[in-house]
Amino acid sequence: MSKQHPVVVVTGSSGAGTTTVKRAFEHIFLRDGIKPAVIEGDSYHRFNRKEMRAEVQKAHDEGRNLSHFGPEANHFDILADTFRTYGETGGCKQRYYIHSEEEAEFHGKRLNIEVGPGEFTPWEDIESGTDLLFYEGLHGMVVDGDADVASHVDLGIGVVPIVNLEWIQKIFRDNAERGYTAEATVDTILRRMPDYINHITPQFSRTDINFQRVATVDTSNPFITRDIPTPDESFVVVRFADPKKFDIDFAYLLAMIPNSFMSRRNTIVVPGGKMGFTMEIVLGPIIERMMDER
Repeated sequence: MSKQHPVVVVTGSSGAGTTTVKRAFEHIFLRDGIKPAVIEGDSYHRFNRKEMRAEVQKAHDEGRNLSHFGPEANHFDILADTFRTYGETGGCKQRYYIHSEEEAEFHGKRLNIEVGPGEFTPWEDIESGTDLLFYEGLHGMVVDGDADVASHVDLGIGVVPIVNLEWIQKIFRDNAERGYTAEATVDTILRRMPDYINHITPQFSRTDINFQRVATVDTSNPFITRDIPTPDESFVVVRFADPKKFDIDFAYLLAMIPNSFMSRRNTIVVPGGKMGFTMEIVLGPIIERMMDER
């Protein structure tokens, strides 16, 4: 951990909604003139898309479990070393996992290489002169054996919808963005469950702040739901592990966020439609104080 070169992470499982938090941070960085080094969690997968399919099939044939949630499919050691190196020096290596043809074309031209969707770019030095490292992905607070990623994090944010809502969001996203059937996504959820329990959920006991979206409509059977509950059909539970650490002013938050209330001494509940706004007014002052303390 480092005051000079802070590491900020947003962690959550696939379909959890980490993109919403990432967007809130982008607004904060733009407004405050902060230059972040942005690291994507997918960059630390061990296998490219083609290799992963082969490894999953091999594991299935051998009666083993393998998923993107677990250590066998990821470089937790490299991720921990990346955070440590940035905290000590303000620099580190990064690479990109290519999700689409557009990304392949962009990075291919930038690096003068041939690269396609599902592949990685080569490792390269991050841009110099950044103010903080910002990570968004699956494993920002993971601990596994000697790989203690969480110990190098200055601000850890968890995005954790209740599990049925998380599954609904994943089923819809995988269908809309990747063309997967609901049945295929359910098979993926089942295959990932042991790693989800052992390597994803423990992270949310190590985060500084968790944002948990809770639907106020029936999500009892997420596999037959026809649509994702809207923000206005939900609340967001915001839990602070240690409110004193960041001088959280609950009276101010309650005054700023209409229809919010406190459910515990370290927990505030806000309307789902105010999730992005809440993130900005909670996280903005924390990031600004980090920059002042540099």
